[in-house]
Amino acid sequence: YAGKDDPTFATGEGAAWALAWFESAVPSESYVNLIPTVNGGTHESGLRAGVFEAMKSFIDHHTLLPRGVKLQQEDVCGRMSFVLSARLLDPQFQGQVKEKLNSREAVKLVSSQLRDPFEIWLNNHVEAGRAIAELSIKQALARQKSAQKVEKKKTSGVAVLPGKLSDCESEDLADNELFLVEGDSAGGSAKMARNKETQAILPLRGKVQNAWEIDPDRLFANAEIHDIAVALGVDAHKADSDVDLSGLRYGKVVIMSDADVDGAHIQTLLLTLFFRHFPKLIERGHVYVAQPPLYRVDVPAQGKKRPPRRLYALDEGELAAIRERLEKEGFKPDAIEIGRFKGLGEMNPDQLRETTMDPATRRVLPVKVRSGALQDTLKMFTLLMGKGEASGRRAWMEEKGDSVEADV
Repeated sequence: YAGKDDPTFATGEGAAWALAWFESAVPSESYVNLIPTVNGGTHESGLRAGVFEAMKSFIDHHTLLPRGVKLQQEDVCGRMSFVLSARLLDPQFQGQVKEKLNSREAVKLVSSQLRDPFEIWLNNHVEAGRAIAELSIKQALARQKSAQKVEKKKTSGVAVLPGKLSDCESEDLADNELFLVEGDSAGGSAKMARNKETQAILPLRGKVQNAWEIDPDRLFANAEIHDIAVALGVDAHKADSDVDLSGLRYGKVVIMSDADVDGAHIQTLLLTLFFRHFPKLIERGHVYVAQPPLYRVDVPAQGKKRPPRRLYALDEGELAAIRERLEKEGFKPDAIEIGRFKGLGEMNPDQLRETTMDPATRRVLPVKVRSGALQDTLKMFTLLMGKGEASGRRAWMEEKGDSVEADV
């Protein structure tokens, strides 16, 4: 736990934990201020990060890693079970039932408090450390072998990847992510913010063509759609077809656009493309939408115990909640600086990584069709995206226009 002289965290903040490794998966459990967090959260991300860094240092120190093998966090933590109890001064949870921790500072808190003690323990118990290392290396070798099998299937006759694609190094489908980014400016920031190991960036120039009524045979005449399909490694298909997704190169496809009306339009056009021509990607849970924040809140230091903070708000509602919370903490409204992002390209790489790309702290929404709502979804897409539906759209907007939240 943090002591009185800790410059980053308040006295008493920290964590207690118990770790164990097994041949087969064993459930874990975590708590924040004794509140059970059954859906995990950022404190668990911090624990895994601290364990991985300590384990990697131990393996490097004892030169246990075979040549050509690259260790990833999942290799070390995939067979790990833990009990974690974190203490935070001001925890932020997702939802009313407090089942998942969202506090970004918990990642650094838990990882920093865990890493050194665990590394010392490993070096004092070398035999146990070697056993954990062997299990981790075994997982890494199995993962690389699996990736090589996939590579053999996709090498023959594969199309040349788009030149503007910044691909990731990993070939592990479970970890790989493709970000479809609005604009070259945001694409440049995303390339600097990404994890090169597992995250690929494909910048999109302008708005993708409305693909709702495009003939499948003419789909790839559009350069942007062609590049998306080639990068994914999947052919266009129909919902009722028995499509082969073995060539899929990324486990997650993340649509990343500005938090404004134009960004929402680009999201809609890309979701139209996937729903109409790549429906199995949505059905099998591969498509996500990033949620970049609209506001940045700079909070000044509050004595030696509370250094300056930077908070982010998704919308006006979150901004109001942050203001209210800071007032309760004793901050005057004029002491807090609030900035509004005009777009992703305005964020520096560190901000983009923290808010939109880092799996530990970002917010992304999985895209799925509601159970039993396929026909309703088809009708809505036809109404909104069909060329011959102008009168229907007008009637719908007249009826529903008062319920729309538009950032005009």
